[in-house]
Amino acid sequence: MRAVVLRNGELVVAEQPEPVPGKGQLLVGTRTCGICGTDLHARHHIDGFLNGLKRSGSPLPTDPQRDVVFGHEFCGEVLDNGPETAGTFKPGTLVVGLPYVTGPKGADYVGYSNDYPGGFAERMVLTERLLFAVSNGLSPEHAALTEPFAIGEHAVERARVPEGAVILVIGCGPIGLSVIAALKSRGLGPVVATDFSRARRRFAEAIGADEVVDAARETQAEIWARLKPNRSRRAVAFECVGRPGVVQKVIDELPRNALIVVVGNVLEESHIDQVVAFNKEIDICFTQNYHPAEFKATLDNIAEGRIDVAPVLTGVVAPEGVADAFEALADPERHAKIVVTFDR
Repeated sequence: MRAVVLRNGELVVAEQPEPVPGKGQLLVGTRTCGICGTDLHARHHIDGFLNGLKRSGSPLPTDPQRDVVFGHEFCGEVLDNGPETAGTFKPGTLVVGLPYVTGPKGADYVGYSNDYPGGFAERMVLTERLLFAVSNGLSPEHAALTEPFAIGEHAVERARVPEGAVILVIGCGPIGLSVIAALKSRGLGPVVATDFSRARRRFAEAIGADEVVDAARETQAEIWARLKPNRSRRAVAFECVGRPGVVQKVIDELPRNALIVVVGNVLEESHIDQVVAFNKEIDICFTQNYHPAEFKATLDNIAEGRIDVAPVLTGVVAPEGVADAFEALADPERHAKIVVTFDR
């Protein structure tokens, strides 16, 4: 089958073995798959990504020297049921799901595995119990955005934003946009969002931010001074950039007794000055991925129109266009989200 393969740091279209579903697995034909910011980083830092998982107690059985097929933001069509499946999904059903697959070696992460191809391949095997049917006529392109928007759903759930909080979203890339969408779907706000990129500020406004701020014109400290949080209106910052040093900058500019929710994933070494956070009595919450119920809630919100993902879908490419799409996504003025399609 045809797939986009990470090989020696390059993305190439190559033939890969046909996947065969095992116990509890389905064979799924990929319809669309989003390109994630983590994919952009992992292309050049996959060793650091895997080492970080190992240090945190979540190692993957992945050899970075072997082929890896990225793609964990997928929407696919069920082709066949493997052995010992419940038959929950008939062939032809469109599905999205959590990008984990259970096999003889234990759990593996679809999209960062040597053994299980991700959504940049024509076909995948996926765990039946982690999938959800796409409803309400939702297009495969929009359904594929369930996974990245579920990141925001989980972050907001973890934050337990107090009533009357003063909310600032820092970074309006796809993760920041997912956080804004999750906040607004809950009726929280007003939500202020800040970014250096003009295009990303437009995306934030389109997804529902109540105010967007040019980070080159107003610092975070100046924003907080203007918004005037206090003990009854707590400052809550969502850090959605995911670059070394950004969390420290957020801490430096936060008011006292604030909460910072770290959503951006840094794949390189990064440090926090504990003295500053200590003296300001800052609460820090790190958030990763999502639970199945949060994933399903996100799918329902998109399918029912409570979250409009259309404004952030800025490109659709064939597999042969993936390498160029990775380069295009490095420019925040050009794109928010690009999906790969295998539709003909």
